[in-house]
Amino acid sequence: MSNKHNHKNRVDNEPKAVDNDDIEINDVADEESADVEAAKEIAQEELDEVEKLRKELDDTKAQLEKEKKEYLFLMAEFDNFRKRTLKEKSELIKNGGESAMKGLLPIIDDFERSIQAINESSDASSIKEGVELIYNKFVKYLEQNGVTAIPTEKGTDFDTELHEAVTLFPAGDDSLKGKIIDTVQKGYKLHDKVIRHAKVVVGQ
Repeated sequence: MSNKHNHKNRVDNEPKAVDNDDIEINDVADEESADVEAAKEIAQEELDEVEKLRKELDDTKAQLEKEKKEYLFLMAEFDNFRKRTLKEKSELIKNGGESAMKGLLPIIDDFERSIQAINESSDASSIKEGVELIYNKFVKYLEQNGVTAIPTEKGTDFDTELHEAVTLFPAGDDSLKGKIIDTVQKGYKLHDKVIRHAKVVVGQ
């Protein structure tokens, strides 16, 4: 009886053999757990990247919308500026012509008074003086508005930019060759622009 009991104790105390299948199962479980964690990390990183891209997209859309509004505002401002400029230009041309005509009215008044004086007076010298005053007044008015006569005095160099030769005439003096010797019609400039060439006779 005692021998059986001792044998049983020896059997219980002997170390049990480890099953290789159990080891493999545990290793696989650990690897699967690690893979799951890695997959979670990758998924989280992808989610973070998607969220970052979504935020960047929203910011880009907001910036684009802002720039679109600014562009439309600038286009509207430019259109208003263009219309305003055209209106001002039109008014300037209109009012400029009106101002020029108003400046001529006093001269017309002088001519009318001169005509009346001619009919009522036989004093030629006073009539001549009155006409000269009106002429000088008119020339001064033109000069005030930028209109000046082109120089055509005898001996002035002929300039195709300013003069038009209506005829060539033999010059008795060699110093007058290629020079203006007579004026058929005066020419005028408006500031620096020729508005009518002077018609002249040129020596040859």
